[in-house]
Amino acid sequence: MNQVLPHLQLQQLYVQHPASGSVEIPGSALDDLQYLKRYALQNININVEQGEQIAIIGPSGAGKTTLLHTMACAYRPHSGTVSIDGAQAWALSNGERHHLRRKLFLAPQTPPLPPRQRVITSVLAGRLPLWSFATALRSLIKPADPMAAYQALSRFDLEDKLYAHVDQLSGGERQRCGLARLLLSDAQLLLVDEPLSALDLRLAIQTLDTLQDEAQRRNASLICSLHQVDLARSKFKRIIGLRDGKIFFDSSTVDDQMIADLYQHARDEAPTDQTRENLYTATNNPRCF
Repeated sequence: MNQVLPHLQLQQLYVQHPASGSVEIPGSALDDLQYLKRYALQNININVEQGEQIAIIGPSGAGKTTLLHTMACAYRPHSGTVSIDGAQAWALSNGERHHLRRKLFLAPQTPPLPPRQRVITSVLAGRLPLWSFATALRSLIKPADPMAAYQALSRFDLEDKLYAHVDQLSGGERQRCGLARLLLSDAQLLLVDEPLSALDLRLAIQTLDTLQDEAQRRNASLICSLHQVDLARSKFKRIIGLRDGKIFFDSSTVDDQMIADLYQHARDEAPTDQTRENLYTATNNPRCF
């Protein structure tokens, strides 16, 4: 009987801080505290099954963004492996790895949208891996599928911005424009970094619902980093707590004490009863962003 491989697998992963460049660290130094300080991620082991939805939480600077970029094969680990559907990403050729990346979509906290580009063009960029060069070039002049872009934007209440320029959008609208691009991809691994940071709670809940519904519809894996701990606990069955570049917990049952320990002595505050009360109020008495 064939063993079913995890959709995404990280094994014994060590990743240097991106700002440190490619400073050579001897493999024998993994237990040396002096060298460990140079790592943004240390000894990361994660298995993700097809269709799983996972929230990553932790204090600022815990390594959440670095972890998502490493999953997306944007950062090369110093040691350990990143495997997608059984293929070790960094053992492949550049061309093979580029093809592998077509299976995933990374939505950064601040999407790289050209300021003078029209929103419709930015959203349709989610189709680029599926298009020929000629189709992509023609779409810059005459958008190839305006209805698809309109429908994607409508799921984030942005359909009225279809022909606006990106520099006319607010920060929260730019975030949702980047997520609308995700809806037009055919990726099976959706990596989303802090998608709610510029949104009020009503829009945050709507945005998260849209992402989760889309992932479920296409049976894609969704991994989402969040600062909103209450939303992570209420919306996700599995939560990974990250602190100082290490996995603090990886659990389907996260209680208040685990959260308090995760954020203890951190600059971020652990959620309070007032945070939960504000969540309830926003859900029942929404305000516009």
